[in-house]
Amino acid sequence: MAGSEALDQARSEGTFTTSHEAFWAAAKKAEGDTEGTKQLVHVLLLHRHLEHRDVIAGIRSALAAGAHTADIVALEARKAAQTDGRSPTVTVTGPTPALPEPEPSEVVSLNARRAVRLPTDERPLPCLNHWDQLLNRSRKDAP
Repeated sequence: MAGSEALDQARSEGTFTTSHEAFWAAAKKAEGDTEGTKQLVHVLLLHRHLEHRDVIAGIRSALAAGAHTADIVALEARKAAQTDGRSPTVTVTGPTPALPEPEPSEVVSLNARRAVRLPTDERPLPCLNHWDQLLNRSRKDAP
């Protein structure tokens, strides 16, 4: 990822900010290259659902607290949006994807269901005498 064309392009466009760089460096230092990069990828995925400015605020808050996990960044980003009085999630614009039609199912009425009788329960009722004794014990009797 470090030498990828997508990363170079994001840096030149300014979407991969110095805050992203600082988070990535801190995560790699604390977790190692592989795990630190995974945390960065999870932070980058937050941009799908959260506004860019909120993710940046989340990164900065997480770094100020010494945290370097995507979960903390997400939490702080949502808090930043709510503090500004906005919804923490990005609203999707464009056509809403169609949901698949539900499978047709047979609906059984309650009256028809009640017509089916369950066999009578022949088991004896449980004896709760021992439990009743526990309820009647005073605190003095307790060990």
